[in-house]
Amino acid sequence: MDNARFEEEKEKTYLIDMLVSPVHRFIQQEKSGGILLGISVIVALILANSPVSEQYFGFLEQHFGFKFNDIMFFNFSIQHWINDGLMAVFFFVVGLELKGEIVGGELSNPRKAILPIAAAVGGMIVPALIYFLLNPEGEVHQGWGIPMATDIAFALGVLYLLGDKIPLSLKVFLTALAIVDDLGAVLVIALFYTSNISMLNLLIGLSFMAVMYIGNRAGVRNLLFYAILGIAGVWTAFLLSGVHATIAAVLAAFTIPANVRINEAGYIAKMRECLGRLREILPNGKPILTEDQVHLFYEIKTATNFAIPPLQRLEHAIHPFATFVVIPIFALANAGVSLDIHLDQLLSSVTLGVALGLFLGKVIGVVGTTLLMVKLKLALFPNGMNLKNLIGLGLLASIGFTMSLFITSLAFTNPKYMTDAKIGIFAASIIGGISGYIVLNKSTKSNNES
Repeated sequence: MDNARFEEEKEKTYLIDMLVSPVHRFIQQEKSGGILLGISVIVALILANSPVSEQYFGFLEQHFGFKFNDIMFFNFSIQHWINDGLMAVFFFVVGLELKGEIVGGELSNPRKAILPIAAAVGGMIVPALIYFLLNPEGEVHQGWGIPMATDIAFALGVLYLLGDKIPLSLKVFLTALAIVDDLGAVLVIALFYTSNISMLNLLIGLSFMAVMYIGNRAGVRNLLFYAILGIAGVWTAFLLSGVHATIAAVLAAFTIPANVRINEAGYIAKMRECLGRLREILPNGKPILTEDQVHLFYEIKTATNFAIPPLQRLEHAIHPFATFVVIPIFALANAGVSLDIHLDQLLSSVTLGVALGLFLGKVIGVVGTTLLMVKLKLALFPNGMNLKNLIGLGLLASIGFTMSLFITSLAFTNPKYMTDAKIGIFAASIIGGISGYIVLNKSTKSNNES
């Protein structure tokens, strides 16, 4: 058969491709999530300080739910739906990333993982202690978890603005640190920021999760199976139990299979076989495929799905939605704070506790713990890391937007304390992000000159 018949035709370009391709390029850039998050924060601040501020806050307080026989179910405000519903998608992605790192990423090798794990733990404990010292009692005491969190999207976004000037080892170190930090924040939320627990609903949720785990072990790879049980079972039951629903998302993520049905060698052999069969099928010269071609392409598609772990398929599919839809909406709903700030707000114990906890606590915790681990010879500096760029990473770790704002919504019911905490988060994150960029930029220049 003439091989020329099977030469690749030039891919046709349609108008929709020209419109969508710039969006795809933006989404694929590592720094894009941080940029969009920053824009969302600025928009929220503008809305909260504009003539439509009353409508902005009033919209977020609107309630809606489901009515059946004159009984309302899940009757929550829009802000509650965003924080407990949409954010569950974000935490599900966090869970997928955590499991991926533990199974086959930076956290799978104890020798490589010990340094970022220790740095993350130090970067959580010291900020909490600083907040404790400034807020030892009363309702304000509940905000100790706010400065513990690092915003991975913002921190990595700033780091990637520096481009190739930053060694890959530093990007890996900050990513691993931020992921462990996320795990710490999830544990803090689960253990300390839950309401009265309904054991019956909790047991129902855990039962659904057990079914998902059994399905994993039995070889179930259908993502719809995990979606239905995860949302209708685990998430709903946890929401009703009093344990924060986002914890259900993380736990559900850990039940998703991380292994493959076909390994790389088997997949290559299968593709060679399919391509050989495809060459034997005569084209029909029409826009649509023949039945044999359709069956063969579906066979290739099934084999490809079997060669990709469901965990990574889900993460790849959901991550853009979480980064470019969920987080910006969350920022729009939670970052709005009046900029009519008085001196007493800047000097309040909550504002200072959050700001100093993030800005000083993160740097002291991350840098101090890392140096201690190296000094005790329990770990080695990654290639390309030195004291100056370590301090730069510590400053970037003080960016605490998403997680810190989320914990603020759980820690306080008093609007004043929530506003004070947000002021502290913004101040520390902005100063930390700019300082971290400057320090890292100068450290790369000095390295290049030397």
